[in-house]
Amino acid sequence: MSAPAIIEAKSVSKWYGKFQALKNINLIVHKGERIVICGPSGSGKSTLIRCFN
Repeated sequence: MSAPAIIEAKSVSKWYGKFQALKNINLIVHKGERIVICGPSGSGKSTLIRCFN
């Protein structure tokens, strides 16, 4: 049996006016896992993290 999910995102999208910063993001993080969110500048890393805050 796998550890329970502590963070789960299903089809997360974020718009700022007409600009779509995130499009249909799906993510599951289980207890005990460590993840890295990486990508180029402007790809939505900080926006994704703010959605969990």
